[in-house]
Amino acid sequence: MNDIRYPRAPALNVEHWFNTPDDISLESLLGKVVVIESFQMLCRGCVSHGLPQASRVYAQFPQDKVAVIGLHTVFEHHDVMTPPALLTFISEYQIPFPVAVDMPSRTSDIPLTMQAYAMRGTPTLTIIDQQGYIRQQYFGQVSDLALGAEIGALLNQSPSTLETHKNSTPSGCSDGQCII
Repeated sequence: MNDIRYPRAPALNVEHWFNTPDDISLESLLGKVVVIESFQMLCRGCVSHGLPQASRVYAQFPQDKVAVIGLHTVFEHHDVMTPPALLTFISEYQIPFPVAVDMPSRTSDIPLTMQAYAMRGTPTLTIIDQQGYIRQQYFGQVSDLALGAEIGALLNQSPSTLETHKNSTPSGCSDGQCII
């Protein structure tokens, strides 16, 4: 059995939602794998890779098992990346999944959810398991094949395996990294 522990995903701190009639909480998504694509409209990697990949995940996996959320997390160019501009962007790029606007901080250029998840920038892709634990976070690009394999592995885990990761923090070594 794997003894690596995973942190509980912090709540999303959201100013506004697009592409959904109701606000979404991670608690309401328990039982599903959640893929969060954190992006900015003016981020080249987000537009060329991150958002198209999130759209492919949304199209390929059953929505009753995998939820995809876009998180517009603006830490620069605040004057031009506004919610009205984002609405136009979502329409123009035909983004099919719900998109949240990260809540701005009153004390920092870094919005609140971005801070809570300790993101280094955009694009950042976060995978949360069915029990609400962060299983992976990628800054930059991840291959479709690797992402699909990770989502598939989570979908195939038994509830008892997922339960072993409750109330824990990450530790151990993998992929050339060691976490204390």
